[in-house]
Amino acid sequence: MNTIRTRDLIQWLTKQFPNEKVTLIPLTGDAGFRRYFRFQHNNQSYIAVDAPPKLSNNQAFIQVQAYLQLANVNVPKVLAKDLSQGFLCLSDLGDALLAEKLSKENMQQHYSKAIIELEKINFCQQATMTTLPEYDEHFIAMELMIFQEWLLEKHLDITLSTEEKTKLAACFNYLSTAIIEQPKVFMHRDYHSRNIMLLENESLGIIDFQDAVQGPVIYDLVSLLRDCYVRWPEELLAPLIEDYRLRVKSHFPDEGLTKEKWQYWFDLTGLQRHLKASGIFARLHHRDQKSNYLTDIPLTLTYIRDISKRHDKLSFLYELVSERIIPAINELMENNK
Repeated sequence: MNTIRTRDLIQWLTKQFPNEKVTLIPLTGDAGFRRYFRFQHNNQSYIAVDAPPKLSNNQAFIQVQAYLQLANVNVPKVLAKDLSQGFLCLSDLGDALLAEKLSKENMQQHYSKAIIELEKINFCQQATMTTLPEYDEHFIAMELMIFQEWLLEKHLDITLSTEEKTKLAACFNYLSTAIIEQPKVFMHRDYHSRNIMLLENESLGIIDFQDAVQGPVIYDLVSLLRDCYVRWPEELLAPLIEDYRLRVKSHFPDEGLTKEKWQYWFDLTGLQRHLKASGIFARLHHRDQKSNYLTDIPLTLTYIRDISKRHDKLSFLYELVSERIIPAINELMENNK
């Protein structure tokens, strides 16, 4: 199938760029079903995307790209599209992922820029935000079940008793309540250092935004600062968290965004995201044969352990992760060496 689609993609691109042979260079894929290629035309670099229509929400990509571009967010330009086939041609933002350029010495500088871009994203086109799916209680519950179904049951063969399931559901409800009560914004939903490009002029480009939703105001900040792929010392994160609180406060003057409320939202929204992510990493391995994400599970679990320990109402989650899940993950990784 990939061979046929690659052939069809080349034929389509040849019509967009006549009189020159199109040679595709495969790029590292993402966690979804899209494939990316780089090619040259008249000494200019472009990105070709193979996004099968039945597996990719290409219309959402086009729509969100337009919103972000209007908000002066640096996103790839859509130069040509064929939604029936699932082919796109985009401008090329280069190959320097912010994730590959970060260090303790420069992370605050780069993340400060990312927060400026985040404000543009979160508060872009508020009038049209209703066209986006809503990140509601059902959506949150569905994501949390990925943790239980794919990490606990499928990956670790951990079966909870009826009583344990009830206790875990109570923890999930506690997280959900803290997320639902937040003001809603235009939410990228996967805003982290692997989806931010560092351009030649040191500005930032934003990618992988097609899953945008109406969601909680702090979600993207958590994605950025409590990244599933890298962990930074709390003392480096604190001024960045406060910077965005002050920015958001000006948008919601009646919300009463105290430091305490902001940190509470930050912690609990981050927990929900890391629970979901650990389940998705297991699902990518078992369902999609993308096993490289298994190495990212331990970091998400340490986040869950450390943050849940701070909240009495999450004591069952803390015990479950620290006493059963992390030891099971460590044993599984040791056996698979």
